[in-house]
Amino acid sequence: MVSVGSQAVTVEGIFPGAGSVTGDGNGAAVELRGVHKSFEGHQVLRGLDLRVRPGESLTIIGGSGTGKSVLLRLIIGLQKPEAGQILLEGQDIVPLVERELLRVRRKVGMVFQGSALFDSLSVGENVAYALREHTTWDEEAIQARVREVLDLVGLEAVEAMDPAELSGGMRKRVAVARAIALPPRILLYDEPTTGLDPSNVEKVNEVILDLKGKLGVTSVVVTHDMASALKVSDRLAMLHEGRIAAIGTPEEIQATHDSIIRDFMEGRMER
Repeated sequence: MVSVGSQAVTVEGIFPGAGSVTGDGNGAAVELRGVHKSFEGHQVLRGLDLRVRPGESLTIIGGSGTGKSVLLRLIIGLQKPEAGQILLEGQDIVPLVERELLRVRRKVGMVFQGSALFDSLSVGENVAYALREHTTWDEEAIQARVREVLDLVGLEAVEAMDPAELSGGMRKRVAVARAIALPPRILLYDEPTTGLDPSNVEKVNEVILDLKGKLGVTSVVVTHDMASALKVSDRLAMLHEGRIAAIGTPEEIQATHDSIIRDFMEGRMER
């Protein structure tokens, strides 16, 4: 069954009457309520509702330009909505000023689409950056943590290398290591496999699954790669016309006959 609004309906009927999408229980790790966001008069999100359960991996899918990456930037507080609430573990971050947001962001790690590594810093310095900015750890503890998180993403003895010396897949895994250096409770991935060859796509997918199990983090993934989405997700949410139009497990999404989801999955919708 795929959830729409407060109902559970058959996969053939997931779009008609779609409204507020909620999860089970009251304790959401991430919750968006009635979120509106526009750019230069263009309405991107139109009263979007979404609840992400603690510890789950939820992937946002949808056509090109539907606001998937905007949704991540709203969750981490890099942008603000015109209306609505964005709650991280029950705290609405929309009214917070930047100083207050900085404290909240410490529980959230984000892996940006282009990795966003500092070219002027070594791999080790990139991973250690947040530790030096936001902790009072001594250098020995920082270096131990850098080695620990690089090991978690399957990289060893790369601390002294420059980002330019790494393959695309390795840069992406370094970006993940940097995102988890300050242990997050929520981890956001923006197009984590874009531009990677099949071997590195598989490695990144394995990292996402491995971290979910080892760290117990709540993961929100934005991707146009449907094969990856089906592999790493507990649930997938379809963003369509500014709202979450359908949400369900990979099996439920794959089983639907709805033309919009079928068009996206089969590549007939621009991603």
